[in-house]
Amino acid sequence: MAEAATVRHCRRGGASGVIASRRLAPRAPRPPLRSHGNGRGAGAAAGPRQRGGMEPAGAPPQGCAPAREAEEPPGSPALPAEEPEGGQPAGAPPGEGAPPPLPAAVGRERGRRGAGPQGPPGRAARGRGRRAPGRRGGEEGGRAARRPRVTVDSSKAKTSLEALKISLRQLRWREFPFGRRLPCDIYWHGVSFHDNDIFSGQVNKFPGMTEMVRKITLSRAVRTMQDLFPLEYNFYPRSWILPEEFSLFVDEVRMMKDGDPSWKPTFIVKPDGGCQGDGIYLIKDPSDIRLTGSIQSRPAVVQEYICKPLLVDKLKFDIRLYVLLKSLEPLEIYIAKDGLSRFCTEPYQEPTLKNLHQVFMHLTNYSLNIHSGNFIHSDNVNTGSKRTFSSILCRLSSKGADVKKLWSDIISLVIKTIIALTPELKVYYQSDIPAGKPGPTCFQILGFDILLMKNLKPMLLEVNANPSMRIEHEQELSPGVFENVPSPVDEEVKVAVIRDTLRLVDPQKKKRKDTQCQTLEHMPEASEELLGTGPAGRGEGDTPRSPEAGLPSLCLKQVFPKYAKQFNYLRLVDRVAVLFIRFLGVKGTTKLGPTGFRTFIRNCKLSNSNFSMASVDILYIDITRRWNSMGIDHKESGMCLQAFVEAFFCLAQKKYKSLPLHEQVASLIDFCEYHLAALDEKRLVCGRGVVERRSAVGPCQTDGLHLTPAAHTPLLNRTATAGKFADYRNPRY
Repeated sequence: MAEAATVRHCRRGGASGVIASRRLAPRAPRPPLRSHGNGRGAGAAAGPRQRGGMEPAGAPPQGCAPAREAEEPPGSPALPAEEPEGGQPAGAPPGEGAPPPLPAAVGRERGRRGAGPQGPPGRAARGRGRRAPGRRGGEEGGRAARRPRVTVDSSKAKTSLEALKISLRQLRWREFPFGRRLPCDIYWHGVSFHDNDIFSGQVNKFPGMTEMVRKITLSRAVRTMQDLFPLEYNFYPRSWILPEEFSLFVDEVRMMKDGDPSWKPTFIVKPDGGCQGDGIYLIKDPSDIRLTGSIQSRPAVVQEYICKPLLVDKLKFDIRLYVLLKSLEPLEIYIAKDGLSRFCTEPYQEPTLKNLHQVFMHLTNYSLNIHSGNFIHSDNVNTGSKRTFSSILCRLSSKGADVKKLWSDIISLVIKTIIALTPELKVYYQSDIPAGKPGPTCFQILGFDILLMKNLKPMLLEVNANPSMRIEHEQELSPGVFENVPSPVDEEVKVAVIRDTLRLVDPQKKKRKDTQCQTLEHMPEASEELLGTGPAGRGEGDTPRSPEAGLPSLCLKQVFPKYAKQFNYLRLVDRVAVLFIRFLGVKGTTKLGPTGFRTFIRNCKLSNSNFSMASVDILYIDITRRWNSMGIDHKESGMCLQAFVEAFFCLAQKKYKSLPLHEQVASLIDFCEYHLAALDEKRLVCGRGVVERRSAVGPCQTDGLHLTPAAHTPLLNRTATAGKFADYRNPRY
């Protein structure tokens, strides 16, 4: 029986379309695919005036329901919508555009091989082989077909695999579930940057991120920022690190109780490497800490417990928000418009000695509460023990709460936390991917756990480097027998986050932008004016439809550098890290040796009669020894970034005694950058002079260093730095 195929074409500049129908040749034992004449199809036969004028279908391929757009939470920041990019029509099946005609044997071979991971085996491939010549027609369709699809290696995806597969089907990208010999565009790892040896493309993990968001490291990073900006970083509970700060913890609690006898605090102890609620417990007094055995071998953080959280239905809950760190340099941060709210399963009461051990009342961890008999699995985003954050915002908005301010506070919390983490992340990054060596670029989805206080102030609980992306949950059918059941709430939020992360890092989008920019640069002025006249001056078919045309708008909204002006003043430690990396010397290291520290002091002109190089050595030894005794990465010897920051603060306080700490640090940074910029300029001039003279004269020297052209870009323009330095100049010590 013959099959009919209909192709719609829109004439250029016209408002109506012309329907052209044709008959496919009857299927025979050996179907001649070239029985349609020249194989160009109806669209190609229509001549040049029909080129690119077809209206692509907007429906997604069969078996792939369109993703539901994440609900816009009330009060969420109004950020500009993303413009669609030119590309393959969204309705085209995976890999289909207007492929060139294939011989019959090739068509049969594709039918036998099947469609691979993109669809049912065999069926979709046979369809492509049979209908491709006349399906699209026109040269634009041919260009769309030839455009390579983005390739993704998902062999290490682990628990996020199902959500990733759904996202790739919606994007019509090509997945390699068992890896690939050739390089892929994107590598999706489940746990760590080091899951694979990668030398190109993009990987969804940053080196060092897992170490940076551990409870102790995060607490240290935030504490450094609290020393500089105590008011800006008051969203993190007061913390102490065990066992090294146990005596300090005891003394400070005693002092606070003596100052306020009515203060009856509760503390929560969290093991450093713990996850999913493992090992967490509450105490009322420092003497209740379990110091025997486990705390010595398993360090922990003890924090002041938040006793007055916001309750919904008399239950305590926290928020899991998904944050995309798209780039470190320049810093680029996105926040998902929706997240998950995870509820306890017993009505909340303030901690007492009787209820301290009731984990279903005090701990919001999903992995704990799922074992409670009161846990409610619900397909409704507004009910159950796991709901969408947008449903909570709607409920708060209906009661008159200022959810716009709440969103603003959450955005501020996220940006400030990332700013606290980035200095050490840059050290890890240059260690694993040194400048000038082949390596991938990185991005990462982080899970921020946030608790709302009764007054709607958000408090940071922790940051997860590997937030769960599972979209199903286990259901016990009978004792010991479990079954994985789909979770619509998880799927709605997590699939959107993964899909839109991939859209933001799409390597083909960057290539298309570069191509468009080059085209515009070489285009005559008259043609540019015609292109700029809008729809009236351009046929709808001139630019291919975006491959994202059938997808919802992005659920991830940029917050940095969009709000950079409001937060850049906080990035002092980031500038200190740049100095640290500059003097590391050997590429791939993360610790500064004594020679590098002395070179830093000498080049920045920080030593004088009151602060000799012998004093410099003593400062280096004392601080480095103390940090190494804390168990900070014994793989390398030397001064870690945190120790360097402490030494830098010490130098700033010594040099600028009358200023607040953040101004002392800013002044010393300006002082160092000024002298380093002058040194770089001197090296550059000397290097040019050597090249011009072409003589055998030995290289010029300053401060015992060979003056070759600078390997580093000057940190600041010398003139600008001199202006800033003049404001902070003080007598030497």
